Amino acid sequence: MKAMLLQSKLNLLVLLAILLFIAIGKSSYPQFTQSVFVKADQLVSDLILVFVAITLGAFITNFAIVVLGCLAAFIAASILLSQGLVFQYLTQDYLVAVLIVVLGFAAIANLYRRYQGFKTH
Repeated sequence: MKAMLLQSKLNLLVLLAILLFIAIGKSSYPQFTQSVFVKADQLVSDLILVFVAITLGAFITNFAIVVLGCLAAFIAASILLSQGLVFQYLTQDYLVAVLIVVLGFAAIANLYRRYQGFKTH
């Protein structure tokens, strides 16, 4: 169990970051945080996004690549959104919601894959 937790520290760090976002966001900027989680709740019903997130977490063995790729895509979309170049129909809270949903489901799927690997050994 200890070995699995040591190998899964990035997964746990991602999930902890989501919890910290909730805790800090609710006290510092509750309107934005509420808006993000309302949109995230709506995104969970979008099964394509959930399936993509689970596939990323379950089949890409190096979870750091998933995290860096998601963060890079989020930063690029945020820059393009703030410059007004593309994505006029999107908002920053929607992008944060997509990031939370994808990283959350990918982290859980990756943890499950790791658990299954330790369970069989």
